[in-house]
Amino acid sequence: MEYFVYGRDKPNGFEVKVALNEEHWAFMDGYGDRLIARGPTLTEDGGRTTGSLHIVELPDDDAANEFAYDEPYFRAGAFETVEIQRFHNHYPGRTMWDFSTAVEGYNRYLVLTKDAPRQLTSDHLIMYGDLLDGDRHLGRAALLEAPNPEAAAHLIEADDAEVHPWEFGGRR
Repeated sequence: MEYFVYGRDKPNGFEVKVALNEEHWAFMDGYGDRLIARGPTLTEDGGRTTGSLHIVELPDDDAANEFAYDEPYFRAGAFETVEIQRFHNHYPGRTMWDFSTAVEGYNRYLVLTKDAPRQLTSDHLIMYGDLLDGDRHLGRAALLEAPNPEAAAHLIEADDAEVHPWEFGGRR
């Protein structure tokens, strides 16, 4: 099963995360072959993180909770909240590293919406899927590139979009 795990930073979360980057990456190295997407959400100017996103393949809910709550950023108190939901990937077998149609000058975004599921296709979608609690549909998540936040929301046809600047994460 695939899981969407999104920790939203506390006001001092950025400083906590900077101090623990190496421990975080070492922890993630243990999941390297199961990570589908990862990276921080950012302030509009890109200067600070606002959250930490991971989409990861795990065997069950217990493993997802272990992944989220044993993670060094969480243990150190960097997050205000952590969302853990099953993720129904509309691009099965694809990871963010398979994305090959980047457009120079476009930005990357995480877009969350409560809208009903739709099948979308676009060269600008990096990852797209439904957020689930059991069989109950909670919304959709998309990682995509667009020229601005408004275009990002428009791309997934969402009236209620929550748009976050985002970038690929991991070791540089």
